[in-house]
Amino acid sequence: MPRPIEIAPSVLPADFAKLSEEVAALEAAGVDRIQWDVMDGQFVPNLTFGPDVIAAARRYTSLPFEAHLMVLTPDVMAAEYINAGCQRLIVHAEACTHLHRTLGHIASLGATAGVALNPATPVSAVAHVLDLVDLVLVMTVNPGFGGQRYIATMEAKMAEVAALLRSVGRADEVDVEVDGGIGPDTIAAAAAAGANVFVAGSALYRDALGLEHAVDDLRARATAVSK
Repeated sequence: MPRPIEIAPSVLPADFAKLSEEVAALEAAGVDRIQWDVMDGQFVPNLTFGPDVIAAARRYTSLPFEAHLMVLTPDVMAAEYINAGCQRLIVHAEACTHLHRTLGHIASLGATAGVALNPATPVSAVAHVLDLVDLVLVMTVNPGFGGQRYIATMEAKMAEVAALLRSVGRADEVDVEVDGGIGPDTIAAAAAAGANVFVAGSALYRDALGLEHAVDDLRARATAVSK
């Protein structure tokens, strides 16, 4: 059975001064989970959300939180983000010297683990850790900034990840997530390539008809090609 279509907004375009209201509004709009783009100023140029900020927003929504750790030291930071209320941590294959150990560490702390692949990183980087994850994130931009242009050539990588999951019997258990440039003009192609979870930021917040319309529109476009 195909994995369900899910919309997982990034809060990078939100008003940081009103994060409690912003996460409540996303839940009211019908999103499935909220992704926190955690940047350390080293693995990527920006600095964003510390665990205290996420913990402060946690009580304003019942939605699952996932932290996308764009950081050089995910093992050191993992416990703090789980304690802040994140049920899943996504780490970058490129940042983990011992990826298998890092994913096992996250599980030992009581969270689920995902692994992200930058555009230049081959799918083979995750081939031997698929038993430790419930999500593979294919980056469709280079990480570090919101509002970037979608890299369409990553669709072949999505298809490769989906095929790899089928080959090891985990296609029904592991999500294929995409992040970067996802909007009305790109989501259908990503879904057709095998993705089922879509991280959207700018496209949600710039929709003139509001968050709920944006979420419904993206979900409908992805669902139409994933059946």
